[in-house]
Amino acid sequence: MEAFTSILIGKAKAAGIKLTPEQAEKFRLYYELLTAWNEKMNLTAITGPAEVAEKHFIDSLTLLAHCKLKPGAKLMDVGTGAGFPGVPLKIMRPDLQLTLLDGQNKRLVFLEAVCAALGIEAERIHKRAEEAGRIPALRESFDVVTARAVAPLNILAEYCLPLVKMKGFFLAMKGPGAAEELAQSERALTLLGGERARVIAFTLPEAGERNIVAVQKRAFTPKEYPRHGGTITKHPL
Repeated sequence: MEAFTSILIGKAKAAGIKLTPEQAEKFRLYYELLTAWNEKMNLTAITGPAEVAEKHFIDSLTLLAHCKLKPGAKLMDVGTGAGFPGVPLKIMRPDLQLTLLDGQNKRLVFLEAVCAALGIEAERIHKRAEEAGRIPALRESFDVVTARAVAPLNILAEYCLPLVKMKGFFLAMKGPGAAEELAQSERALTLLGGERARVIAFTLPEAGERNIVAVQKRAFTPKEYPRHGGTITKHPL
C-alpha cells in the first residue's frame, strides 16, 4: 500500500493539493477498505490504485480547490455511495459537519466502518433525497449540499436544493457537457430557489474534463418540492 500512498501524493501535488502524512494515511486506509468491501458489494467499478487516487479521491478534493467552504460548514453529500466527495472532504477539513445521505443502507454500513477506521465523525442517513427534503429537521438546513454522478442537473436540483439553506450552495460535480446541462436546467433552478449558477471547469490528467456547477440558494424552495417518488425523474422540471 506504500505504492498507493506515493501515487496519491503525486497526483495531489499535480492538482495543487498538499497532503499531510496523517491525511495520506487516512486515504490509504480508505482505499484498503474500499477495495476489500468492494469484493462483497458493488461500491465502485474503479479499483486500480492510480484510478481511485485520481478519479475518486483527488476529484472529490477539487471542491476545496475551487469552492470556498466556510469554517464549520454543515455539508450534506446526497447519494454519497462509497462516500464521494463527502469523506475525502472531511479528511481534509475535519471542521466540516458532514452528513452522508444514501438510499441503500449497505453503503452506509460500509461508511460507518470507514468513519470508525479513519477516526472521523459523520452523520449517516438512510433516506432517498426526495424523502430527506421533506423532513423539517433537514429541509433548508445545510450550508452546502454536494452530489457527484447522481442524475442530470435538472433532476439533481430537485433532490438537492430543498436541503440547502438560504444563501447556501448546491455543488454538482459533473463531467463533460455541464454547460449544456446548466442551460437546460435554468427553469428548474429558478423554480427551486437557485440563482447565480456558474460552471467551474478544469481537467484532471487521467479523468479529463471535469466541472463543478455551483448554484447559490437565493429564495426558499416552494413547499411542493421535492415531489414524491418517480415523478421527479418521469417529469423533470
